[in-house]
Amino acid sequence: MATHTTRRLLGALAVLTTLSLTVTACGADGDGGDTGPKDVAAALEKGGKLTVWAWEPTLKKVAEDFEKKYPEVDVELVNAGTGDKQYTALQNAIAAGSGAPDVAQVEYYALGQFTTAKTVEDLAPYGAQKHGTGFTTGPWNAVTEDKAVFALPMDSGPMAFFYNKKVFDKHGIKVPTTWDEYVEAARALHKADPKVFITNDTGDAGATTSLIWQAGGRPYESRGTDVTIDFGDAGTQKYTDTWQKLLDEKLVAPVSSWSDAWYKGLADGSLATLSIGAWMPANFTSGVASASGDWRVAPLPQWTKGDTASAENGGSSLAVPKAARNKELAYAFTEFATTGAGASTRVAAGAFPATRADLEADAFLNAEFPYFGGQKANQVFAESARNVGEDWTYLPYQVYANSVFNDTVGKAYVSPTKLADGLKAWQDTSVKYGQDQGFTVNK
Repeated sequence: MATHTTRRLLGALAVLTTLSLTVTACGADGDGGDTGPKDVAAALEKGGKLTVWAWEPTLKKVAEDFEKKYPEVDVELVNAGTGDKQYTALQNAIAAGSGAPDVAQVEYYALGQFTTAKTVEDLAPYGAQKHGTGFTTGPWNAVTEDKAVFALPMDSGPMAFFYNKKVFDKHGIKVPTTWDEYVEAARALHKADPKVFITNDTGDAGATTSLIWQAGGRPYESRGTDVTIDFGDAGTQKYTDTWQKLLDEKLVAPVSSWSDAWYKGLADGSLATLSIGAWMPANFTSGVASASGDWRVAPLPQWTKGDTASAENGGSSLAVPKAARNKELAYAFTEFATTGAGASTRVAAGAFPATRADLEADAFLNAEFPYFGGQKANQVFAESARNVGEDWTYLPYQVYANSVFNDTVGKAYVSPTKLADGLKAWQDTSVKYGQDQGFTVNK
């Protein structure tokens, strides 16, 4: 489940270790292992010890349930750090040839650095392909390439539009259904009360790429070490044309997400909306408790009137490192935690599902959210999940790219630099870095 600790921009440290190995690893010894049928059932019967590196709290109950179902298995759940810290530790263990876990939590945008370096197992020979139709489009596309399955989705972050109904009603603002209407709402709100902003934004790589994704932009293409980066496509231009108006007219608050000021703005109504992943409700209830009943959920505004397009924002997978001691047993746990009983256990504990069965369950769809005035918000989230645009790809060094976002695109928030120029600078920096690491990078 994505939280404030996983949505912050990640540093370059993990990727520097990763990519020093990438090109040689890619040209080394093929897929690094046997691709024949795997006897997962025999591994479960035999049992053994599994080490799972993950920071996601709902896995604790899953591990307990797995041990109860398979008494010969002992699962050690280790928090090796969140996001970049764990990735650094994982790459160090891989490079050292010892100490790597059997299963590791990896966010979707970071998975490419491990698949390109061929340090995670292709799970297709273990039977993972059969789960393809069981997951929603965005998460499944994030973990697969051709016939290979490099991880199984833990959760998802289909985007939705969270808005403060109390503030909207006070100023007579209608819920925008298009981004053009969103800009008009931003103007009307700020004119009615100069202390109120439609949202906050100080530059965030994840939020930017998600909105470009929704707009139909596909700036990244990646196949092994062959990469294309192009922020000049029509979808990206839709985003920049709209968002530049908000920046030029100073209609978004210069407040960093997850800061104390951000929580205060959500609570007092000075920040009136958020366009973010469906994992956000838990953060509202824990961090903005005083505004309970004020907020509601709606579909994302559309770039073209009448469309229903959405995108993902956040989410993680479980992968099996090639250095795992018992890969069959590791796969069995990964499958249990992400499908069927394990997935349902995690959803009940607050994770947002990537599994279609959980998304379509009556209990899930009809759950009422007291925080959102009794609204059945999961119906909005589930519809968003069904409308996530396909064919989105991250860079195999996206962790590094995100770490330099504020040095490039971020200038558009604090200087006369235009957003489109900032994205071009981000593109150029990402191209140079990829070329320096041995990738073939087109633009």
